[in-house]
Amino acid sequence: MQLVMKYFNELSLDELYDILSARSAVFVVEQHCAYQDPDDIDRKALHLFFREQNQIKAYLRLFKKDDHTVQIGRLLSLERNQGLARKLLSAGIKASCQFNGDRLYLETQLQARALYETEGFTQEGDPFERDGIPHIAMVRCYHC
Repeated sequence: MQLVMKYFNELSLDELYDILSARSAVFVVEQHCAYQDPDDIDRKALHLFFREQNQIKAYLRLFKKDDHTVQIGRLLSLERNQGLARKLLSAGIKASCQFNGDRLYLETQLQARALYETEGFTQEGDPFERDGIPHIAMVRCYHC
């Protein structure tokens, strides 16, 4: 399994297609959420993914949310219960240090809270609903 880290302009067309396909398969089709997935954030994000035999197995993106905060988004694993999401999250936390923020921020489905808590994230604020699914915001201070 190969860890790939690339900014938008470094992605090949095939990699971009595979990323968008994976995100659509999980967030749009599997979770029945009709929303515009490709966004301008992709253009400024660092994209991390595990690839094996030219297939994306897990994915996330990192981007500067504001002067002090780096955001993790779109974390997914196409191979469940293999520990790939946790491994990719750990790699993302390390990679986020290059953005020079003071903290990491993410919004996740409530059911995924435990995954992020194992990496030092804590809930910030009250739960909220997005696309009919309960979510929470979580933060982690930097320790680069």
